[in-house]
Order: sequence, then structure tokens, then C-alpha cells
Amino acid sequence: MRIKGTMALLGAVGMLAATSMLFAGGQKEGSAAGTQSAATAPASASGVELLGSGASFPFPIYSKMFDEYNKAVGTKVNYQAIGSSGGVKNIQNKVVDFGASDAYLSDDQMHSFDAPVVHIPTVLGSIVVIYNLPGNPSLRLTGEVVADVFMGKITKWNDPAIAGLNPGTALPAQEIIVAHRSDGSGTTFNFTYYLSKVSGAWSKGVGNANSVNWPVGLGGAQNAGVAGIVKQTVGSIGYVELAYALQNKLPYATLRNQAGNWITPSLDSTSAAASGAMPSDTRVYLGNTGAANGYPIANLTWIIVYKEQSYGKRSPEQAKALVKLLWWMTHDGEKYTKDLLYAPLPDAAVKSVEAILGSITYGGKPVLAL
Repeated sequence: MRIKGTMALLGAVGMLAATSMLFAGGQKEGSAAGTQSAATAPASASGVELLGSGASFPFPIYSKMFDEYNKAVGTKVNYQAIGSSGGVKNIQNKVVDFGASDAYLSDDQMHSFDAPVVHIPTVLGSIVVIYNLPGNPSLRLTGEVVADVFMGKITKWNDPAIAGLNPGTALPAQEIIVAHRSDGSGTTFNFTYYLSKVSGAWSKGVGNANSVNWPVGLGGAQNAGVAGIVKQTVGSIGYVELAYALQNKLPYATLRNQAGNWITPSLDSTSAAASGAMPSDTRVYLGNTGAANGYPIANLTWIIVYKEQSYGKRSPEQAKALVKLLWWMTHDGEKYTKDLLYAPLPDAAVKSVEAILGSITYGGKPVLAL
């Protein structure tokens, strides 16, 4: 499965690098996505072009979905992977049709918008702890140990806390170099959410957010940046989405979940983490899952849109194109998830999505009925 996933991701992650280079020169994380607003976007073959920005976590699968949707329908989707914080800011500023985030908006954040927004989950993924060691041995780690490493409390690879979890593994007396995100990131939110759940010291000392004050380490932009640091630095450790670990041929740790089981990240263990009930607004975190076979750092990723679409100079055609895209992504588009090492939405999530999409309006009328 790793070989298949790596080959499938090669083109998509390459596009991410090109996208990052294109916007790195003139755009900082969280700034407006280019100079065009959603209301003035150029028309595509179907008459509408949609603009989106945000999370890099789902970029490979979004690239595939948007390409397939364009070939099937003619609607072009311009998506810029600038990080979750940037995606949230851009949808709040109404310069894109949708924002993408790996962290859902809190009640306080939603109240800061001038109109109601809704969350559309698209896929599930896993955040993995990657490392670069001589020979790259298979490692087992607990959440408490990972937290202590990222706090700088464990500084050597042969520390008894790591060695005790990996008997028989030759670990070097080498300094651990931590790599973390430098941008506002939903991946960081979900990673620090997990660490806050398993480590009281982390919860009190560092906390849980899209961007935190890292006690130690080197920062890299987006998943690709962290993967790049670890790939190039012997003795390093970091966290990325599973797809990026595979594309960069980096090993990742098996983690002990809340039930006490050692779980290797996979599509099955990711899906298992989401086996519980889905709230109607889909705002739920899966970190430190209680599911016996669930990987403990699994997460949903969301697309955020305004519930009422007739703002600014938006047309009914734009609203219909957006809702049709979201319906296709969460139904037909799910068939592309597994080849790119994402887990598809569980049935409970799809039912919630259908209800949410049915609630989106234009001029007070359901968009799906227009």
C-alpha cells in the first residue's frame, strides 16, 4: 500500500510545492488569497470559477477531486494551500468562496463572523510522528514521551523513556532535533490537541492551538516544510499527515492509544477512530480516541462556507456551483480517497453533510432547490 500511495501522491505533492512557491513571494500565512475576490473570479468553461484557500493537510486529495470535477462538470476550482489559519481568515474576509481548515471554528470564532457559517467535513486523515535515524528502525512511542520530546525534556534518542518502549532496538546517543510547523495550521491544532489530552505538562505549559509557542525546534511551513526538514536532518523528529510521510519515504511511529493498544496509522485505524456518533454540525475532534482499534491522532478536515450565499456581488450561479461541488466531493469524490491514503467519510458524517448542504440558502431559498 505504501508504494501505491507514494506513486499516487507524487504529482499532487509536487503541485503543492509549486503552489507554495507561487504564493510565498507575495503572501504571508493568513493574508488574503491573491487580489481577486470571489465575486470577480473569471468564468470557467461551466461559467463559474470557484476560489478556495486553507489547509495543506488535504491538498493532495483536493487536487485530485478538483481536477476530476473540472473534467466531469467544467467548473474550475482554484485552491491555494496556505494553511488553515489563512483559509479561515480568507473566508471571514469573503475573498474566497470557501475556506479549508483542519480545526473547526469554536463558538467564539463563529460569533466573530458577520453571518452564520457551516462546516462540511470532506475526508479523514492521520497525523504521524516522523523521524530520521540511522537505519530508520521501527519505533513505538507513547503520547507522554512524544510530548516530553517536543517540550525539550527528552533530548537524546537513547533516553531511557524511548529505549524502554523499544527493547532490542539500537538507539544512538544523538541529540533529538524537533521540527514543527511555523505557520498557523490545523495539523498543529490536532497534534497539540492530542498532546494536551495525554500530557498534563503539555496542556499547562504549551496548550492547544493552530499556532503555539514551541519550547524547542525548527519551524517549517506547511506539511511539506516539516517533512523536508526531517528528511534532510539526521536525528530529527516531526509531525505531518500520513501522505506526506509516505511521499518522502519517512518512517513513522506506532503509538499507544487510550485503550492501551499499539496502533500503526492506516486507513483502517483512521476510520476506526471515527466509529462513534457524529454531531449534526460535524464539529468533533478524534484525538486520543477511545476506540480500541483507533489510531490516536486521526482527524477530520472541513470546508467552511457561509450559510446564506447572497452576500456581496455573488450570483445564484456561484452559490449553486459551490453547493454542487461540495455534494460531489462528499459523495462521488470519496472514491478517490483511499488511493491517496485518506479515509472516506463514515455514513453518519455523510448524512450530516447532506442536511447541512440542504440548509445553505441564496436569498433565503435553499440552493439545492434553485
